[in-house]
Amino acid sequence: MATVLLVEDDHVVRGAMLRSLTDRGHAVHAVGTALDALRRVAAEAPDLVVLDLGLPDLDGSDALRMLRGITDVPIIIATARDDEQSVVRLLRAGADDYMVKPFTGAHLDARITTVLRRAGRASRTVAPAVHTVGGLKVDVGERSAQLDGASLALTRKEFDLLAYLAARPGRVVSRRELLEEVWRQPSVGEDQTIDVHLYWLRRKMGESAAKPRYLRTVRGVGFRLVAPD
Repeated sequence: MATVLLVEDDHVVRGAMLRSLTDRGHAVHAVGTALDALRRVAAEAPDLVVLDLGLPDLDGSDALRMLRGITDVPIIIATARDDEQSVVRLLRAGADDYMVKPFTGAHLDARITTVLRRAGRASRTVAPAVHTVGGLKVDVGERSAQLDGASLALTRKEFDLLAYLAARPGRVVSRRELLEEVWRQPSVGEDQTIDVHLYWLRRKMGESAAKPRYLRTVRGVGFRLVAPD
């Protein structure tokens, strides 16, 4: 069973999808606007989001980018747009999968299972280990991180990013490598995903790009994690 946030403004479609997923054992929360989706994701951290693009307050593609700024939970796009350019743009913006309307509840359930299985497999690509860099301790097996003895509340992708850098202390890691190894997506086109996640990671670690301690930007090359001087 997964906890699914369903973002769909059509109350008839929303009700049908909610009943179908609930009957299949999922815990489903449904909202009808992008703003409500952002609030629920920030407050409750669902296992997966099903995001309609035709929302009344914000275009779904913009909602996707905003969601990716605060969470790394898998997102399945539900859309009537089936042209290749739209699909590619959505996947590059951070969607994990997409479905073209109309679709059945069984099809959606199968996609949810596949996406969650894929996300779980990606989280295990780093061998269990404990990395210590200065006062930073990253336990990959327990998926926990501490800074100077205090726990860091990280999203799944923030942790994956930190763990990847912590396993390579002092080494400059390129954007291309991070996209391919942490996000598991081709390094094609301009992508702000890394910058957004680094911004929040730095905030949680009490630093900034202007005043870095652990996370250093090597302009034009990539990033590295080092112990403070």
